[in-house]
Amino acid sequence: MSSSIKLKKTLEERLSGTDREFAYDREDDTLRITDKKTGKGVSLSLGGLSARWSKEKDVLLDKLVYYVEEGLKAAHQKADNNPLSNIFPVIRSASFPLETPEGEILFYQEHTAETRIYYALDLGKTYKLLTNDKMKGLKVDESQVLDAARFNLKRLATDFKEDQVAGNTFYFLNHNDGYDASRILNTNFLEDMKKKINGEMAVAVPHQDVLIIADIRNKQGYDILAQMAMQFFMNGRVPVTALPFLYENKELEPIFILAKNKPVEDETTD
Repeated sequence: MSSSIKLKKTLEERLSGTDREFAYDREDDTLRITDKKTGKGVSLSLGGLSARWSKEKDVLLDKLVYYVEEGLKAAHQKADNNPLSNIFPVIRSASFPLETPEGEILFYQEHTAETRIYYALDLGKTYKLLTNDKMKGLKVDESQVLDAARFNLKRLATDFKEDQVAGNTFYFLNHNDGYDASRILNTNFLEDMKKKINGEMAVAVPHQDVLIIADIRNKQGYDILAQMAMQFFMNGRVPVTALPFLYENKELEPIFILAKNKPVEDETTD
């Protein structure tokens, strides 16, 4: 029995209930858990998770169960009388779906060649991505959502941890609130960080729950950033992109980093 199938059976046992149903897509190696009452559900990609499960065991399993439970609860919760106060932007990869498994179109904006901006209604311990239909139900339009998301993003804490490696400085934001990567959209914060930078400023959002800001002062710094980004990308619950960005003039420029060489600009981007 493959590790994915073992993980599938274990999750089904932990999450079983008369009000839930499970659907396994063998081709994509994904397990979807659906609440029968709401018709909403949560999908898990078992391929990468099974490899982590062999190392992290019950720790990862508990996290997955919690993630699914909270996601299913969110479908039953309703926004308060002022939903705009609970709307935040979330960064996802450019390959992230444009609609829900139920076929509802998600509200999003293009960001870079590697990333896209979606918008979420925060429900406390979890959040729900906004669809066009959901926005109509909340009686909010696109401009209201965009303005509210920008405002609410600036309210989020921007504390960071600092590390020095081979003469380069790396700053890590990891609040685990679901919006760490989203902080890359807070231009005021990035401009404040820019004042601390003595070399070249680079940023990375390898997964949802981390933002890396780098003060690159030598060629080795690029290699270190590339290795960090890839490691975080491989281990993140919601991967975004392993490709870092240079930050200059309030713009993000994706870069390819070749070992022991200066970054090569991505010629496919504008």
